[in-house]
Amino acid sequence: MAKDKYSAVWVSHTSLNDYLKCPRSYYLKNVYKDPKTGHKIQLTGPSLALGASVHEVVESLSVIPTESRFEESLVLKFDKVWEKYTGKMGGFRNIEQEHQFKERGKSMLRRVMDNPGPLGNKAVKISQELPYYWLSEDDNIILCGKVDWLEYLPDTDSVNIIDFKTGKKKEEKESLQLPIYLLLVRNCQKRSVTKASYWYLETDNIPTEVNLPDTSESQQKILNIAREIKLARKLDKMSCPNGKDGCIYCRPMESILNKEAELVGENDYHQDVYILPDKEVSEDLLNSFII
Repeated sequence: MAKDKYSAVWVSHTSLNDYLKCPRSYYLKNVYKDPKTGHKIQLTGPSLALGASVHEVVESLSVIPTESRFEESLVLKFDKVWEKYTGKMGGFRNIEQEHQFKERGKSMLRRVMDNPGPLGNKAVKISQELPYYWLSEDDNIILCGKVDWLEYLPDTDSVNIIDFKTGKKKEEKESLQLPIYLLLVRNCQKRSVTKASYWYLETDNIPTEVNLPDTSESQQKILNIAREIKLARKLDKMSCPNGKDGCIYCRPMESILNKEAELVGENDYHQDVYILPDKEVSEDLLNSFII
């Protein structure tokens, strides 16, 4: 089959995770488009706003020369970025809740300024705006995703993958995020990967190094799930395992289709953004600010 990225099935850490939790949730987040606007839909909330804004500020440092990377206060940058998420666009119920989350973000960025660690070293920037490669040309499947930070390690001419965490949960060992990042970095730039780390910005002054997964095992595991997704899309079989009652992952998204959610605007990815004014949405559900 000839390569055609427009007809290919694109998968990412977020979409694979969506599918594993609930195929119906995957459909509503990654396939469904509002027939009136032609846009995909997104449910937002404070945790998503916090994560997206802190990531945007920290990741912006990678294109700034090392010697001038921290000349401008990250907190001041954060104030500017936060304007996109203030009020209902961040899913905040009131001023007090927004203030609480905004202060959490500022605290994380003060921690980075006080303890820049690897962010004070040279960084490698993947040239693609959205890094991607052909996970399988035969299956017409593309793996994509944005990697938070690549620290350049001059002694070995290699890179250290760093993933910033703004939530309170520790990353599970079974998570597909690091295997996916490893595959993307190895296929989208020329240097080898010799280290990987998670940086829990709310609690830790330095990143926590983790073991690199096996590349071949990661490739096969992710490809198997991607093939399942492609088949489910082809057969239009993306139902919730719980049946019509739904589950914690798809029910909040169904609220949008049932007109129980409030449309508050459009985000940078041209998704229609909704909130559930009278319901709390779990942080685990709102983990999809990366494509």
